[in-house]
Amino acid sequence: MLVLGIETTCDETAASVVRRYGDGRGEILSDIVRSQIDEHKDYGGVVPEIAARAHVEVLDHVIARAMREAEVGFDRLDGVAAAAGPGLIGGVIVGLTTAKAIALVIERPLIAVNHLEAHALTPRLTDGTAFPYCLFLASGGHTQIVAVLDVGNYVRLGTTMDDAIGEAFDKTAKLLGLPYPGGPEVEREAERGDSERFILPRPMMGRAEPDFSLSGLKTAVRIEAERAAPLSQQDIADLCASFQQAVVEVVADRLRAGLRLFRQRFGGPVALVAAGGVAANRSIGRALQRVASESGTALVIPPPRLCTDNGAMIAWAGAERLARGMTDMLDVSPRARWPLAGKGAAA
Repeated sequence: MLVLGIETTCDETAASVVRRYGDGRGEILSDIVRSQIDEHKDYGGVVPEIAARAHVEVLDHVIARAMREAEVGFDRLDGVAAAAGPGLIGGVIVGLTTAKAIALVIERPLIAVNHLEAHALTPRLTDGTAFPYCLFLASGGHTQIVAVLDVGNYVRLGTTMDDAIGEAFDKTAKLLGLPYPGGPEVEREAERGDSERFILPRPMMGRAEPDFSLSGLKTAVRIEAERAAPLSQQDIADLCASFQQAVVEVVADRLRAGLRLFRQRFGGPVALVAAGGVAANRSIGRALQRVASESGTALVIPPPRLCTDNGAMIAWAGAERLARGMTDMLDVSPRARWPLAGKGAAA
């Protein structure tokens, strides 16, 4: 089964061709990602109108390159998948409309993929992870702990009450005058900082429900920065280190609570899985390894390039759904908001 996947929910224009074998194994035949960092860096964040226009300008070329590198023609595809949300609606419209056009012309099924589901199913592509598993999804727009029970069957165990972890990293970077994208810059600065210099809160730690809250921590960083102003380079490094350490401790505590709740409701998970761009942070990765080891659970983190937005995860989610007969009509709508699952109930 060959599926073309298209991803345009934020500031990466991506396309990929993935093969799914009958035994459930996956193979990436091509994976093209065109970043828009240069278009947005002067603004300190993603500008939706600029992102949508950039998708329009390059998506056809990205798809053509993905097909060339996969060495397949459109007539050999079994389906066309596109991220139909959640995300910046202008970008989502570009990708989904393009997928509809291709599916219509080549007379193949369309699969409208939830971007979050694509992240959730990536470890089945990269590591063949069996169900059920516990997913820690952390990106610029989302922070959730999810029980992944089957394709299309997800239970949200915990979520953020305000900011996502990636958003908190980016806003901290902007506050401290670090360049965009901010998350990697904060991590870089933290490596040479003193994580104990600034006393910052650890929101939600110790609570039974595995939810997150990051806005108070972000505010505390701002207050400490104002107290220390004007900031030296060492001040910035120490603030980044203190902030990152607080996040690491919160993540570890919340995941322990999430794994406890998972076991109470569904038994032991096959693995603890991390997905989303935040999973590429090395300090957070080490915390995940500690939590997994403590609980006797395998840790699965896809390669960094498949943790951030990409077309391969969309193609794979499309293939997983297509194998189960889950396809969509051509009038399916793009969605700016699209929860992966309701809290406490399967989708």
